[in-house]
Amino acid sequence: MRFDIVTIFPELFAPHLTQGVTRRAFETRQVDVRLWPLRDFAVDAYRRVDDRPFGGGPGMVMLAEPLEAALAAVRAERGAPPAVVHFTPAGQRLDQAQVHQFAAGDGAVLLCGRYEGIDQRVLDRHVTHQISLGDYVISGGELAALVLLDAVARLQPGVLSAPSHEQDSFSDGLLEGPAYSRPVQLPRADGASDGVPEVLLSGHHARIARWRREQSLALTARRRPDLIEAARAAGRLSREDERFLTTLGL
Repeated sequence: MRFDIVTIFPELFAPHLTQGVTRRAFETRQVDVRLWPLRDFAVDAYRRVDDRPFGGGPGMVMLAEPLEAALAAVRAERGAPPAVVHFTPAGQRLDQAQVHQFAAGDGAVLLCGRYEGIDQRVLDRHVTHQISLGDYVISGGELAALVLLDAVARLQPGVLSAPSHEQDSFSDGLLEGPAYSRPVQLPRADGASDGVPEVLLSGHHARIARWRREQSLALTARRRPDLIEAARAAGRLSREDERFLTTLGL
């Protein structure tokens, strides 16, 4: 798959694409990332890509002409993209289901907005997906694009060991429960210690699996009860799950 990124700050991407386990997806071009510096498509000698908004008001607006030229260059090189994504607080909140759709697809063009936003005419003409990371504002779309790239890359075959992403939070619609490693007893300042739950040391795989499932259910019920209801509606809860939730008063 291929992601074409239109951005004012292409240098923000290089460290992410060459570090960590997800670099495997980028190095092998399983996730092929092409950067399109927007200032290369500016139409004046100052390489200006923004200007004051019509009607007045604070901030600057990203100009339509450089964006139109950049998108035309992308289309000339790759053909019509399957999706053009604009990152905005007004978009649909990104979730794991949408990440899986992108991970199974052919990629997209990612528009990284800045300032007060992008000229609306560009959005109306080209954008197919508007995506938000949450109910807050960040300085630009580059961080959001990196989040999407990371989430997609880690789902590619061979990037993680097979079970890793299958047990992630939201992989089955629930939050992932707690994890433990060495030492078995972790000393505290008062001289006592915190131990690993005995079931995890038992070697009994069925009991461990059930314990993890119940921890996942309990955590989700406490922090995201909406996900419990969604799992019920989708038929993803077993009779054992429902019996356990009853003990929690749900």
